[in-house]
Order: sequence, then C-alpha cells, then structure tokens
Amino acid sequence: MIVSKVSTSKVLKLSVHKKKSNKTVLITGGAGFLGSQLCERKLKKGYNVICLDSLLSGRMSNIAEFLGNKSFKFVKHDVIEPYSFDGPVDEIYNMACAASPPKYQKYPIHTLKTNVMGAMNALELARKKGARIFQASTSEIYGDPLISPQSEDYNGNVNTHGPRSCYDEGKRAAETLFHDYHNAYGVDIRVARIFNTYGPNMDPEDGRVVSNFIVQALQNNDITIYGNGNQTRSFCYVDDLLNGIEALMALSEANPSPVNIGNPVEFTMRELAQKVLIETGSRSKIIHMDLPVDDPKQRKPDISLAKSLLGWSPEVSLQQGLKKTIPYFASEISNQLQKDALTLP
Repeated sequence: MIVSKVSTSKVLKLSVHKKKSNKTVLITGGAGFLGSQLCERKLKKGYNVICLDSLLSGRMSNIAEFLGNKSFKFVKHDVIEPYSFDGPVDEIYNMACAASPPKYQKYPIHTLKTNVMGAMNALELARKKGARIFQASTSEIYGDPLISPQSEDYNGNVNTHGPRSCYDEGKRAAETLFHDYHNAYGVDIRVARIFNTYGPNMDPEDGRVVSNFIVQALQNNDITIYGNGNQTRSFCYVDDLLNGIEALMALSEANPSPVNIGNPVEFTMRELAQKVLIETGSRSKIIHMDLPVDDPKQRKPDISLAKSLLGWSPEVSLQQGLKKTIPYFASEISNQLQKDALTLP
C-alpha cells in the first residue's frame, strides 16, 4: 500500500508499478460514496487500483480496508491540478466532485473547477495513455425538467446563475469536453447521467434526501420535507448503478452518447418519508420547510437506451434498498456516538 500526499508542484507525477497480467484503473473521487465502492469492485476483479481524492468530500473511512492491499494505491490530490503517472493506465473513472447540494454549494467556484478542469485533466491523461475513460455525469443536466420522463435527447431547463448552477453547468461543460476530446483526438469515452443514488458509504451528513430522512428517523428527529412533498425523485440503489456503469465501460466500441443510469420508479418525498419511517420504526414527525431555489419538481429517467444498448435495468426496489442501507447508517451513528463519548472530559 502506498499513500501519497497532495502535490506541492504544479503537476503531480507518480510511478505506478503493476503486475504484467493485471489492468490498472484510475478512479478520481475514489474515496467518495460511489468511487470507494467502485474501488472495491475493481480490486475483487484483480485490477490494480489508483484512488485519487482530495478528501474535500471523500472519506478515508470508505477506503480504510483497502490500504493494506498491494494492488491499491491512494493518492491525495485535487483533480483541478494536473497529474500524470508513469506506466500504463488502462481505464479512468472520473468520479470526482461532491454531488451533495449543501457541499457543492459551499464551494461553488471549486465545484465548477472540479467539474471542468478535473474533466480536462482526466481526459489529457486518457489521451496520453490511450485509456478508456468514464465520466460520471448527472441528472442535474436536465435542471428542473419541463418533460417527464427525461430522455438523453432532452436539452434540459437549467438556471445558469442559481445556487445549483456551479454543479449543473459544470457537469454540462464536462460532457462537452468529453465529446470534444472524442471528436478531436479519438479518446474512447463513456458518459453516464446518474440519477439519485443511495446506499452504504454515504456520509451521514451528505445532505441528500435519502441520507437526511434515514439519519433523522434513526435519531427520532423531525423529518424535514422541503416544499409540499409532492416533488418526485427516482431512487437507484448503488449496486444497480455500478452495474450500469460497468456495463457501459464494457462496450467494445467507444460510445460518445450519454446514457441515463437510474431507476425509473418515481416516488414523492412524502412517500419516501413514510417508507423510511416504516423501515426504521421511528417516532419522528414530518415537518415542512421552504423549497430551496431551483429544486427540481420532478426527476424520472427514461432508461430505454440503457436497456437496448447495455441490456441493463435496475433490480433493487426502494424497499429492498432501504433495508440494505438503514443498518449502515445505524452503524455510522453508533460509531460517532462512541467517538463523541470518548472525547468528553
């Protein structure tokens, strides 16, 4: 195991040694919710894994179990700064950037840089190494959609100067860069527009609706619904999402068209809150607060392309996914309480 610190030079350069028989994958944002579970999958399949993360939103606890693995290398580095590696890199998964609205809105300029400069730096490495590269795009591409479900040919309804714009517009610009690198240099790109995803390894303070509701319910605090609760989301369990990403990367030919990856079964916020209350057995009450600016009223993916191109569709229902996710959050809360107790005078 090798842990590297943030580079103080303009360009991070590292030597990467690998077994001749194994492929090497680079996962930016590899200590995050999705990235860390992708690291685990690749290690189990025998890959050498380079995990690049600034830890601004990623967590070392997500990757702690891999640090003793000789096939795993963690590099603390901010993707807005260039980086390069000696030796081959076969696949790149560009997963860097906080997807939690409270987190990306706290650092809007850095969020935009992460999406745009981070994409360009990853693409430059892919161009030099001849690597296949994946971009974690988002359903936020569609903004507050005027049509439902949203298919890949819908151009969206995005506010260019609202509190969410740093993330929405950053991801849109990143998609443009990916397509331009493919057209100009023949880079083998794959782009997935990820819809609301949940599951283990989420930060309890993530700020997205599933984690918020579960944590509030487990602590018997009020469950806060923003607006009237009629706004909808479609929730995809993390294993389903990663299956879709891996299917997209496994295509033998470059696929420059974005592909929606998400669960098309739609729920209102009230319905989600009720399901969480039932699964946790919580005594929490539901309260309502003002709807945030530009919060989408409806979000539902059209996954026809994913079905036809990848043979993929989600398999885990929301109820099944909550049963898998709630014990993780319960453990996280318990561990934090124990840490807090140890620090008391």
